[in-house]
Amino acid sequence: MQLDMDSRDDTIEEARSDYDEMAETQDNSGMIGIVYGDVGTANLKCSVMAPLEKGEYVQIPHETCGPVLGQVDGMERKTNLSLDKAILMSHGEAMDIEEKVLANITIIGYRDERGLLQTPKAPFKAGSTISRADDALISKVIGLKHSDKTGAYIGLLNGHDIHIQLDINEMVQKHVSILAKTGGGKSYMTGVLVEELLKHDVTVMIIDPHGEYSSLREAGKGSEFNEKFGVKPRGYADQISEFSPDTKVNKDAKPLKFTLGNLEARDILALTNVKNMRHALPAMKKVLEMIKVNKQTFSMKDIVRTLEAQEDAQNANLIQELQYLDEINIFAERGTKLDELVKKGSMTILNLRGTAPEISGLIVNRVLTSLFEMRKINAIPPMLVVTEEAHNYCPQQGTTACSKIMRTIASEGRKFGLGLVIITQRAAKVDKNVLSQCGTQIILKITNPLDLKAVISSVEGLTTGVTEEIQQLPVGVAIVCGGGVQVPLFVRVRPRETRHGGESVKIIED
Repeated sequence: MQLDMDSRDDTIEEARSDYDEMAETQDNSGMIGIVYGDVGTANLKCSVMAPLEKGEYVQIPHETCGPVLGQVDGMERKTNLSLDKAILMSHGEAMDIEEKVLANITIIGYRDERGLLQTPKAPFKAGSTISRADDALISKVIGLKHSDKTGAYIGLLNGHDIHIQLDINEMVQKHVSILAKTGGGKSYMTGVLVEELLKHDVTVMIIDPHGEYSSLREAGKGSEFNEKFGVKPRGYADQISEFSPDTKVNKDAKPLKFTLGNLEARDILALTNVKNMRHALPAMKKVLEMIKVNKQTFSMKDIVRTLEAQEDAQNANLIQELQYLDEINIFAERGTKLDELVKKGSMTILNLRGTAPEISGLIVNRVLTSLFEMRKINAIPPMLVVTEEAHNYCPQQGTTACSKIMRTIASEGRKFGLGLVIITQRAAKVDKNVLSQCGTQIILKITNPLDLKAVISSVEGLTTGVTEEIQQLPVGVAIVCGGGVQVPLFVRVRPRETRHGGESVKIIED
């Protein structure tokens, strides 16, 4: 026999009254709802009887597992307000609205006697009380480790005062991606992460196409800080060195120079706009062979002079292109040595602001190839390479001068202690072979459907509710996966200690 609507509502009200009384007698002040309906082991439904929001953590009793951690994955308010009644209300008629709030709970699990994360093998009981999870249970189940020695503190678990630390060793071994739409806070988040790396004396190199990370030298503004995050302004000037191929634009940087000795003819021609490769390639090979017979080190001027001496009219365009490369002034008889670029426990900024894209690609290729080869023989310390605007260096479509070495480091760098941090606002345009190798993902707001699809396909463990949240994340909140964390977490990013150098330019000042 089915209950009519009034009888069913009376029954529900009686049940709520009974549960309220039970909550008082058992001092269960944290109760927020009751498990109802068909109940499984991976998710369940809850009738909500107290303020609750999507994303909050809850705990559910289980007869064999003890308290089990869950997370609110979705909420719904059911009402008896029909369209006809809504129209009457719009005309000022009073109307009683009956409503019930329901929540979908995704089960995260519990820790067994071995400390392993498990989910129940038997379903929960209908009628079980659901309460807010305490911080101790959350930290235990999701595996948060508070190690000042190997942990990078990036912020607080959203809605809680729980510090979130990522395992630095795991980041180096399994790579990192920081993904967000333009203006989503990826550069700010990167600054937070780099501060932690410098605090732990991790060797870092930043490929900085816009010159925005020089500000890590300077302490931030005090107005952003509060006791909740436990962060104070600080600069890292004593741990930072900066190099640039263009010191006229980047006046605080040291000059970055390369020798021509290790470049093949095809590598040099790739930096030019020469169209007639059928003539240019043999001509360049011949010139390099002639020069190397007499000189171990040589300049672009030596190549130009040798070509001019041949008095071949077909070399005119090639000579003009090489003269342009000479004017860029990144080639010299003495190049910047690797031990100048890499110093243990310090950070090097490769400031490429003002450098043409094809030259930037050559620089990144030469530097990363040297780092990879030197790490293979343990000639430099283990380190992380932070790559801003990564879609320009390892694109999904086409290739650049540094595509191959980026893929190599992504697939093999972990064996040699050379980690990558991939930063981009266009996840769909990054080589999937590189992005999929990142074991730690920090995701801020993303709205582009193609980028969102690329993120979802490259990150394991994202639930439907989490993927929906990515498009609605407020500024300053990130979803973190990996880095020693076993389930995706919503993290309120801590304030930066240093000045943020990536602010957008204003046309009209406030």
